[in-house]
Amino acid sequence: MPLGNIYGLLGKNGAGKTSLLKLISGLLFPNGGTLDVAGFQPKDRFPQYLREIYLVSEEFHLPSMYLERYVQLYSPFYPRFDYALLQEYLHEFNITGGQKLSEMSYGQKKKFLLSFGLATDCKLLILDEPTNGLDIPSKSQFRKVVANAIHEERSFIISTHQARDMENLIDPVIILDEGEIVFFQNYVQISKKLRVSKQKELPDNDALVYSESSLGGYTVVSENTTREETNMNLEILFNAVVSNKRKIYEIFKSE
Repeated sequence: MPLGNIYGLLGKNGAGKTSLLKLISGLLFPNGGTLDVAGFQPKDRFPQYLREIYLVSEEFHLPSMYLERYVQLYSPFYPRFDYALLQEYLHEFNITGGQKLSEMSYGQKKKFLLSFGLATDCKLLILDEPTNGLDIPSKSQFRKVVANAIHEERSFIISTHQARDMENLIDPVIILDEGEIVFFQNYVQISKKLRVSKQKELPDNDALVYSESSLGGYTVVSENTTREETNMNLEILFNAVVSNKRKIYEIFKSE
């Protein structure tokens, strides 16, 4: 994975997203084969690797200590930790100091961990269902903060089943289905290969990939034979890939 990207990992509940992220983080060990991340095998848990990766899990436990004490204890593990940026992120998320982590709401805890993870400036920040537990204003703040935090020396992996929350943020798109990566493409290739249109009647041709009922007809995903660019939202893309993996594979394997 080249640095400088916000990778979106999409999949249904139970598709294997969290297991994959834990494998990358060295929290789970593969039953077979090898997993190479930046020249390291995560299962070895070398300090040189762990200091460049930070995982914000969907489910987590925070100790009964003050926010400042947590930062004091854990920030030294990350050589480029930026305390000034941490304060900026906490301010953006309306998190004030002097609070015990265990007494925060779930949403506040998540925003604190997001702030800490961003402030580490690690090369790989992994966010598992980061918008779960956040209200609508906080989701908007999250997208803005994450977009501003990415740079050419780091990458983010954002795992979600709420595709709409990640619109206009993630690129490339990775789709996991039944434990396998069935799609891995950037938006440039997606717009070249697929076309979305509104039609009153379902087309009857080989280019059809996926369709769903919409107001006044159907939303249709088809092979883009005209190279005309259209708007492809993540939810439609996900449904198209998962429902017709064979057709998607055939379209994207051709140059």
